[in-house]
This record gives sequence, C-alpha cells and structure tokens, in this order.
Amino acid sequence: MTLSATRLLSLAALACLTGPVLAQRIITNTEQPVLAGDPIHLALSDLQPGQQVVLKASRVVRAFNTGQVRRFESQARFEADGQGRVDLAQRAPLPKSSYTGADVRGLLWSMTAQPGAVEQPEFNRIQFQLSDAEGRPLAQANLSLRNALPDLPQRKAEPFPGALFVTPAGATRRPTLILLGGSEGGSLITRSAADWASRGYAVLALPYYSPSIWSPTGMKPPEIPELPSAFVDIPVDRLEAARAWLAQQPEADVERIGLMGTSKGAEFALIAGSKMPWIKAIAAIVPTDVVWEGWGPGIEPGQRASFSWQGKPLDFVPYQGFQQEFAGAASGQPIRIRRPHDQGRAAATPEQIERARIPVERIRAPLFLLGGGDDQLWASGAMAEAIAARRARVPGLKTVLITHPEAGHYLGGTGTGPTTHYNEGPMKSGGQPAATAQAQAQGFAALLAFWRETL
Repeated sequence: MTLSATRLLSLAALACLTGPVLAQRIITNTEQPVLAGDPIHLALSDLQPGQQVVLKASRVVRAFNTGQVRRFESQARFEADGQGRVDLAQRAPLPKSSYTGADVRGLLWSMTAQPGAVEQPEFNRIQFQLSDAEGRPLAQANLSLRNALPDLPQRKAEPFPGALFVTPAGATRRPTLILLGGSEGGSLITRSAADWASRGYAVLALPYYSPSIWSPTGMKPPEIPELPSAFVDIPVDRLEAARAWLAQQPEADVERIGLMGTSKGAEFALIAGSKMPWIKAIAAIVPTDVVWEGWGPGIEPGQRASFSWQGKPLDFVPYQGFQQEFAGAASGQPIRIRRPHDQGRAAATPEQIERARIPVERIRAPLFLLGGGDDQLWASGAMAEAIAARRARVPGLKTVLITHPEAGHYLGGTGTGPTTHYNEGPMKSGGQPAATAQAQAQGFAALLAFWRETL
C-alpha cells in the first residue's frame, strides 16, 4: 500500500536528542472516520538511523463478553532503519513488546486491560505516544476508528420483536443482509446492523431467542420477553416472514438478499439456505455441519432439537455432559462447551449424525465459511472444513473456506480490537490472541469481497 493511496496525517513534536533536533512523526490514516476493517497505515519517520523508540497505544473498549468499559493499552519497541523510518506493516518490534512479528494491527489487537474505572469514555479514538528509549516524549497522534458511520437511518422492524433495520444514508434499493446472532441471544446482533449498513447494505438484524440473563445479583428476566427463552425448535421458516417484510421496504432489494449467521446463527443460516432458494449468498461464521440438541429452562436433556422447519423439529445430535460442564464452574473449573459437543458426537451413531447433517450440498447459493481450529465452544474449524468438502463433491457450488488452526470462537471482528481478554472468566472461547486477530482480519477482508461478488 502506498502513502498516496491512504491519505496521511502527520503529527509532529520536537524533542532534543544528542545530535540535531528532529521533528519525529507518527504517520497514520487521515480518513475520518476510518471504518474498522479498512486498511490502516501506521509508520514512524524522521528518527535517527538505528534509533530505538517505544510506541504506545491506548483506547477505551466496551468488552463484548462482559459489557464492562475498560482502558486497554499496548506498546512496541522499534529500531529505525537507515532512513530513520519504521513502517509497522514491514518491521517487527524488538523484544519486550506487546506482540511479535511485523503487523500493522499488532498494537491494536495486543492491547491488555488496565485497572481502574474509566471516566467519560471516548470509544472511537486510539491514542499513540512515541518516546525514546529513555522515556522522553517525541510525538503523539490520534486515530479515529469506528465500527460504523454516524447517524445512519434506522427503524424497528415492527413485526419482529427486537429487530432493527438500518440502511445507508439516502438509500434507494440496496443489496440486503439479514443478520442472525448466536446463543447469547437478546439484541446483541443489532449492534452489527450499522456496521454493515456503513458498507452499503440494507440490513435487518433479526433476534430470534432471548434467554434469562445471569448477573452478579441473580438471574434477570429475558431482554426480549416476546422471543423464546429456551433454545428449542426455533422456527427456521421465520425467515420467510422476514423476506416478505423486506419486500415492503423501499430500501431493500429482495432479489439480492444475503444471510449471515454467527455460531448458532450459522447453524440457522445453513439450514435456511438448504430450504430457501431465494437466499442469494450465505456467510456462516464459526459454523456447524449438523443440527444440535436444544436446551433451556425445563427442557429435558437429549429430547429437543435446536431448530424446527414448518412446525416439525429437525433431527439432531445430542450433547453429552452438558450440565456437568457448567456444574464444574462452581469449583472454579473452566467451561469448555466444545467438550459436550465432541462427546455427544462421539457417542452418536453414524445414522444419527447423518440424519442431523445439514444438507449443505443443496445450497445453490455461494457460501462463505470462517472457522477456528482451537474453538472451545464447538469445533468450528473442523466442521467448516467438513461443509466445504461435502460441497466440493457437487460441481458448480461456490464455497469460500477460511480456517486458522490456532484461532478461537470469536471470529466476527475485524482484527482491529483487543483479543487478549477473550478467554477471561470461566467460559473459554479458545484461540491465541494473535491467531484470532489474524483470522478476524483475513476473514473480514474476504467477507467484504464475497458480498461484493455475490450481491
């Protein structure tokens, strides 16, 4: 990427060093706002050749797994090249840095949470500070990094509890995305609607399940009480009503509808794609190749499916040891939901697994798959590969497959946010922070291209 292609901003500060006075600079994107996932340029210039410096980054983040507002920080030590420059995309940091290897996003994903409360948080600003090896300040700069453009038109999708419809500003008919979240349920998926509308799509974020919520003070009632509070027999054909609603919206092009599901939402999306030919493209993030057992308050283990079609429950693979996995948390044991999945699959008969297998070979639409080999919620990497292999047997099916052996479950990001805290707390998602961030960045760039090509 050339400097002229990125439109640069230089912020300089003067510092007295041994030798001549220089105007050291931190060079970064000027586009305001920079959308998370867009190319980032980050470089240092006007240093002395061979000079060692420390670049620190900090930002405020609302941790997605807890909702807590925290300050995150990182740092990297560099040695300037013969021209007094450091291009973070090309130059690896020195030891005692927050990350290793040349990575322009390294300071962003390697940030770690800092103690203390955050007063008046500003979420979209990353602060960079440059100092010499002795800690004397040299320069500072800010980068405004947003998930979405501000003030996009949005409205409730009234027939669907908790649903949100967001469009680009001044939109006429646009290619349309339906977003399906995972087992966290509630309205969390609606936070992503503006992100994709900022990319030019009309977006319907569609909650379909809302469980009771655990809190330190006890269980709280479901956020969206009109939705099922147990994850059993979720009606996949609900999407037919969603398409009919979209057909009444002047901003939505129902001839170009893409479906994106994450985790249990990927299970939902793949089932739908095998039954609804009007879906033109599908993205399944950390997917499964089979339908799994359902669960919830008052639901007897091993008896109910997660999803249904036209009022009939689908065949499913049962878990094994699901309740025991959660019970171990009382004694401080980590919760790895992958174990009940793997144990259940190992105990199921080949006939059970085949009946529960999602017939992905029937999906005529192009399919995008992103999985993690160290996913500790379920084996998304292996299951994504199984889906791709099954589709490869049928001529003419387009499948994009991206897996990373060391990535975990939370791959729905852009690789520009901290990944170091994903395994905090009893529930483990798996993955190494660097690998998870790499999978996010690679997957997001490929997904942007996938939607452009297919919709």
